[in-house]
Amino acid sequence: MHPTPDKDTIAMLPPFGRLGLDRISLVATRAEAEAAYAALTAASAWGFDTESKPTFRVGEMSDGPHILQLSTPERAWVFQLHRRDCRAVAAELLQLKGVAKAGFGLRDDRKRIIEKLGVEPAGILELNSVFRERGYRKDMGVKGAVAVLFQQRFIKSKKAATSNWANLRLTEAQLVYAANDAYAAIRVFDALGLAPGMSGVSG
Repeated sequence: MHPTPDKDTIAMLPPFGRLGLDRISLVATRAEAEAAYAALTAASAWGFDTESKPTFRVGEMSDGPHILQLSTPERAWVFQLHRRDCRAVAAELLQLKGVAKAGFGLRDDRKRIIEKLGVEPAGILELNSVFRERGYRKDMGVKGAVAVLFQQRFIKSKKAATSNWANLRLTEAQLVYAANDAYAAIRVFDALGLAPGMSGVSG
């Protein structure tokens, strides 16, 4: 079994190079969604994640996801799902067969997508499962994966993570946070030598 790097080990590593705003597209209109669709369907695999407005009260139900992030190794798109046009294109993308959608801890994302968008995502690849198959004992997560594969530290902002993803106007910090979760996933997918159609890709 391979050990999973601990927090102290990861903290000593140089930072992972993240996407800047010049390589992140916010998708909030029909035209932006159609442009994103055209660019994304040229790729055979995407990094994939969602964000939902946090719930703080006992019994409070989330109506997320509010954001869908999809990324190629060159660029990321952040879809705001409060608009019907964006939701329709996002649903179409998620149902595409033959495209791997790779990410970490996707069980909850998948469940919420089915509830909110009414579609079953195709080609979902849980990267934690790939690491487990390769002899890593516990869930790797994006930070552990980036440390193992690139010997770099993936930086996540706790403030952005717990921010209101249902806001109509997202901050630059939110865009960078959301996009880079998906971007790191596609970089990990590529570094693992994975390909669409491999075992472990559902749908």
